[in-house]
Amino acid sequence: MKVTTYLNFPGNCRQALDFYAQHLGAQTLVISTFDQMPAQQNPPPGFDRKGIMHARFTLGETLIMASDGPPGRVEPMRSAYLCLSVDSNEEAERIYKVLAEGGEVFMPMAEMFFAHRFGQLRDKFGVNWMVIHEKPMPAVH
Repeated sequence: MKVTTYLNFPGNCRQALDFYAQHLGAQTLVISTFDQMPAQQNPPPGFDRKGIMHARFTLGETLIMASDGPPGRVEPMRSAYLCLSVDSNEEAERIYKVLAEGGEVFMPMAEMFFAHRFGQLRDKFGVNWMVIHEKPMPAVH
């Protein structure tokens, strides 16, 4: 079994993919738009024909799928987060700052007992993120 994250955006999936590529090094693998659907399978009413029907991208070593979701039904993430684990305080601070711009901060970037740097936020596209530069933790026996 394999679990893959699938993100729905409210019509701005392409902008989110471009943003994540520019600032997080995401690599877009596949993009299909609604206007590429066969004629007999038109998108439901209200969908932008140029919108993203399906996309696959990698972020680090993780595959993520995405699309522009049903108009009026896509809401920001509530209780799930994508957690970005990085190798330095500087990278944690940089990523946190760029994702927080235009978004909503839930927990400012700070040192915690379990992390050199940790913060939580929702970006301007409605995706919740945790950014962490972990401290070594003792193994559980």
